[in-house]
Amino acid sequence: MTKLAIMGAMEEEIEPLLSYFDNINIVEYADNKYYEVKYKGLNIVIAYSKIGKVFASLTASTMIQKFSCDTLLFSGVAGAINPNLHIGDLIIANKLCQHDLDITAFGHKNGYVPGGKIFVETSEELRQIAKKVAVQNSLKVIEGTIATGDQFVHSSERKDFIQNIFNADALEMEGASVAVVCDALNIPFFILRAISDSADMDAGFDFDEFLQMSAKNSADYIMKIVEELIK
Repeated sequence: MTKLAIMGAMEEEIEPLLSYFDNINIVEYADNKYYEVKYKGLNIVIAYSKIGKVFASLTASTMIQKFSCDTLLFSGVAGAINPNLHIGDLIIANKLCQHDLDITAFGHKNGYVPGGKIFVETSEELRQIAKKVAVQNSLKVIEGTIATGDQFVHSSERKDFIQNIFNADALEMEGASVAVVCDALNIPFFILRAISDSADMDAGFDFDEFLQMSAKNSADYIMKIVEELIK
């Protein structure tokens, strides 16, 4: 690894990461900002993509092809499908799919298009490092399948559909598109999500407050993974 990309979907998801660094070079490109930093000799590019698959694909592709990043870490929030996942839990994706990709009318399975595949697997090596760091820091992190789509899913019917078709554990709006880009360009990648909503949600739940807290916790975890990568 010579240059690391760290991505989030929203500005709030990368703000705590940026606080780790003093000398930040901001590059404006393709209607976005890319933050170049150096940490213990490692060059890192940090960016938030904006929400959704198109923006996430554009940002991941830019980080790899324009900024020459050769490893990518993604951190953000997700909704739970697996009933064993609760607000604040951390999940790392072992594979990802696009739950809204549907050409079943042509006889294909949900999530599949010719020339593509339903599931894209993340880097086994990065997952092992992340699990090692979790154990060292007494963090509860589960591994599972994450489903991505360009819609905020809030109906139980749709969640049941995604669980039944893809056996997914969590839902979000960027991960699988980042996975497709990294897989096509042969870039090892890792997707971390903090659960922001689940079946047992408290009615008084404050998403903005949670986002701030989870972004801080995720940033701390990501930086510990970076430390391990530098070793």
